[in-house]
Amino acid sequence: MILPTLFSTKSDVFSFGVLVLEIVSGSRNRGFVPTKQDNNLIGHAWRMYKEGRSMELIASTLDEPVDPSQVLRSIEVGLLCVQESADDRPDMSSVVQMLCSEGALQKPKQPAFFTEREFHGADFSSSTYPTSSTNDLTVTEVVAR
Repeated sequence: MILPTLFSTKSDVFSFGVLVLEIVSGSRNRGFVPTKQDNNLIGHAWRMYKEGRSMELIASTLDEPVDPSQVLRSIEVGLLCVQESADDRPDMSSVVQMLCSEGALQKPKQPAFFTEREFHGADFSSSTYPTSSTNDLTVTEVVAR
């Protein structure tokens, strides 16, 4: 059964939040290499934020010095945009206002697509888990005469 998917302006806000986190961190959400605690960039940013270590997200490749307050604000706005409930996400006019002002921001809630994982003594070496799999598949192509 295929469930209908609803796209809205809140979907665009979510995408913008991901983009902000990618810019600040210098990492792509899709190509993010998971750590033992995080399964994607959003989860990593959320954990760092909750631990008070948001500044560690900053891309080490940035040439210019950054204003820590602007970076922290950008991270918080990015996390507000990727909250699990679309109703909790701001609209884009609010996002622009938050980025351009210096007022207090509401605290972000848990982001979407975030699962907290714990691995106690797990071995993730390639000898334990194969790096690829083999699928047997037969394809039959019907050609008209």
